[in-house]
Amino acid sequence: MLFKYDVIVIGGGHAGCEAAAASANMGAKTCLITMDMNKIGQMSCNPAVGGIAKGQIVREIDALGGQMGRVTDKTAIQFRMINIGKGPAVWSPRAQCDRGKFIWEWRTVLDNTPNLDIWQDQADELLVENGEAVGVSTIWGVEFRAKSVIVTAGTFLNGLMHVGRKMVEGGRCAEPAVHNFTESINRLGITSARMKTGTPVRIDKRSVHFEDMEEQKGDVDFHQFSYFGEHRLLKQLPCWTTYTNKEVHETLEKGLADSPLFNGQIQSTGPRYCPSIETKLVTFPDKEQHPLFLEPEGEDTNEMYLNGFSSSMPMDVQLNAIHKIHAFRDVKIYRPGYAIEYDYFDPTQLKHTLESKKVPGLFFAGQVNGTTGYEEAGGQGTVAGINAAIRCVGGEPLIMQRDESYIGVLIDDLTTKGVDEPYRMFTSRAEYRILLRQDDADARLTEKAFELGIAKRDRYDWWLEKKEAVNKLINFCKETPIKAQEINFKLEALDTTPLRAGCKLIDLIARPHLSLSNLSEIIPSLKEAINATENRKEEIVEAAEIKMKYQGYIEREKIVADKMHRLENIKIKGHFKYSELHEISTEGRQKLERIEPETLAQASRIPGVSPSDINVLLVLLGR
Repeated sequence: MLFKYDVIVIGGGHAGCEAAAASANMGAKTCLITMDMNKIGQMSCNPAVGGIAKGQIVREIDALGGQMGRVTDKTAIQFRMINIGKGPAVWSPRAQCDRGKFIWEWRTVLDNTPNLDIWQDQADELLVENGEAVGVSTIWGVEFRAKSVIVTAGTFLNGLMHVGRKMVEGGRCAEPAVHNFTESINRLGITSARMKTGTPVRIDKRSVHFEDMEEQKGDVDFHQFSYFGEHRLLKQLPCWTTYTNKEVHETLEKGLADSPLFNGQIQSTGPRYCPSIETKLVTFPDKEQHPLFLEPEGEDTNEMYLNGFSSSMPMDVQLNAIHKIHAFRDVKIYRPGYAIEYDYFDPTQLKHTLESKKVPGLFFAGQVNGTTGYEEAGGQGTVAGINAAIRCVGGEPLIMQRDESYIGVLIDDLTTKGVDEPYRMFTSRAEYRILLRQDDADARLTEKAFELGIAKRDRYDWWLEKKEAVNKLINFCKETPIKAQEINFKLEALDTTPLRAGCKLIDLIARPHLSLSNLSEIIPSLKEAINATENRKEEIVEAAEIKMKYQGYIEREKIVADKMHRLENIKIKGHFKYSELHEISTEGRQKLERIEPETLAQASRIPGVSPSDINVLLVLLGR
């Protein structure tokens, strides 16, 4: 049996869902091949979306016309804005989701996406003709032909799960691993390696002593993920916090001899920033306790997720250790935590479009590129889906810049620096994070998405409406004069220094203790201007206030970014045979030859390529 499409997406996880939706919404006839149609968008680890820098990625996906933000808003059972006490450059949205409803909401989205078919099967071999990817064959003997193929296989490629010394093949608990497919790609000269991740026990909430834990409630304000979606549709539930203790640590330490991480059973590298509980004990032996977060899995289920207790220890060791925590002294579990090893492909073998350098038409996105996290996967899937669709009809590909999006930082880091451990996004990875705030992803990306055709007219019209409202409010503040004698006594009541002379309203907003909210209580005309905003008033006020308060910082960072763009505009791919450039360092020659950077700016970010190497390239270009 033979089916023909424009784009084929292999894998129905977070990268695959976004890739398939993006490709189809771009007008490409698309087929999503997944092993289980009832687990599309499965939250394999914790039932949460967002977090530090990750939340910004989700807002960027939404601004690009993607779906993760809207699916999250519809299925959220708790929402929090993290880092709200710090500057807006690091504010990050995060939501707990109903795991089951999240799957079915994604299924509803995909079922109602024009140009998109779903096929339940397992990819067995990549098909290549004349050096280009042309499709896949499946274990059921079906052949799919396409102009672009996107691999988003997550942890399923030769997946191997570990609980103590027990090993079971699988890509996820109770789901089979995928064999042969990695090997069919390796034969094309694309290298792969192994990584490891893990997940904790799932707990029956009926057996938890919540009175011995601290409740952590969500926010009740206007914030959400999508700029264009629904707000708090489900019952909002709390999370709970507690800590490990000396007895827990002693119990775990006794089982280290049977830990796959320390007995040589697992050879691959795990995530540095989400380590297992046994890794924490070995890495931080002086710590007497580690925080744990008990998170609900859904509105109607008793299943809860113990964040902070990922483990591959033997089953009895995990349970005995948990019982040493007072709140869990009588706890029952649904299943133990486990570690999983899987194949990934070196991302330096990819272009910034996420297309293979060696095999045209073959794209990779998600954990197969060495990343960890739903959000990082969704961002890559969106870009891969857009570029796979563009490849079918021709045109300029979408290249995300580092000063334009966290997705751009992510892809540039992967393709330029590669990975030696699962990559996780943080705000510290972005040198222009004041420009990459969660509040302005729509300002950065919606217009571009509309021009590409992935963001539809309703999203674009909402952005134009918001843009006009924000600018109107800022202009009002720029133009409104404030007289010192009329406002000083009110400013003293707000615990801020009185004015020596009159000023414009925008100058008051720059003060740390003042905001549009408290100023509107003492300036009637400002209150009227704010109330004139009809849709999403709080979001518009926040966006306008941030732009006014941090205008100087924003402009300064834009100048720095513009300087770097000069190097981004200097194309060097194909200009040099690096092995013959003895003027640069040996390491620099080797790294440049392997990565083949597109621009001088990308070359400057390659580890091992020194500033003096870049200067040599500049001189040679001048010749």
